[in-house]
Amino acid sequence: MSGKKRQPSLAQLRAFDAVAEHLHFRDAAAAIGMSQPALSGAVSALEEALGVTLLERTTRKVLLSPAGARLAVRAKAVLAEVGALLEEAEAVRAPFTGALRLGVIPTVAPYLLPSVLRLAHERYPDLDLQVHEEQTASLLDGLTTGRLDLLLLAVPLGVPGVTELPLFDEDFVLVTPLDHRLGGREGLERSVLRELNLLLLDEGHCLRDQALDICREAGRAGIPATTTAAGLSTLVQLVAGGLGVTLLPRTAVRVETSRSSQLLTASFADPAPSRRVALAMRTGAARGAEYEELAAALREAMTDLPVRTVDA
Repeated sequence: MSGKKRQPSLAQLRAFDAVAEHLHFRDAAAAIGMSQPALSGAVSALEEALGVTLLERTTRKVLLSPAGARLAVRAKAVLAEVGALLEEAEAVRAPFTGALRLGVIPTVAPYLLPSVLRLAHERYPDLDLQVHEEQTASLLDGLTTGRLDLLLLAVPLGVPGVTELPLFDEDFVLVTPLDHRLGGREGLERSVLRELNLLLLDEGHCLRDQALDICREAGRAGIPATTTAAGLSTLVQLVAGGLGVTLLPRTAVRVETSRSSQLLTASFADPAPSRRVALAMRTGAARGAEYEELAAALREAMTDLPVRTVDA
């Protein structure tokens, strides 16, 4: 047998804390719903486990020993921490409470966040939604390392260990200067992209890669990157200034083209070039069911946007 003393139990600590507070066995027993003999036995067992006399018992009253007075403070602190642990566990078990670190790509954030934030505020008032706007590679790194919980971005990603929860598809439209021959047209063939001076976002934006893919599908080999922009707002202003044309996802059109009277849009014939936007989570995430419910709620909330929602 080793000389190690037994660990005190929570029941023993609760009994001692009650006696330390009431300094009366009957009152302490009533306060925590124990019988008086059980309470007395629990305190005695705690004294044995600690190897310390905690109480001075007389026929008339109960007093804390000097050691008991010191340890009563510790016992109360331990019980408070256990209570906090149980409260935290309850918060974790309760869906849509606590922090949710959401990563969003720049070509989605300004146009979808109003819907996301409104939904979170109205439906999940106890959810602490924390938004991080970053490019796709940084977001995926944040997700896999645990820095982020959930992503809102364009897919497919094709990343092992990441599960995509599709939200919607949206078409791309062509944005042109006011005097452009294609401005305001409908039913454009993708082949028109072969000859246009197409302006793109900087390297690292997934929208740039999608635009290049669309151009390759249209039969265009490459685009000389003479002018690029860090964001869609700058890109659209370059178009307004007559430097070329660009492709915008439909959710961005109203916000970006309203800033200038020197722009027109043109739409493509079906099937129009498009992108899919989804939530992405770690496969097997502890809050996976919660994220799936959030995805379903977002699909409902986006019915007013110019998109086609996608069933999971």
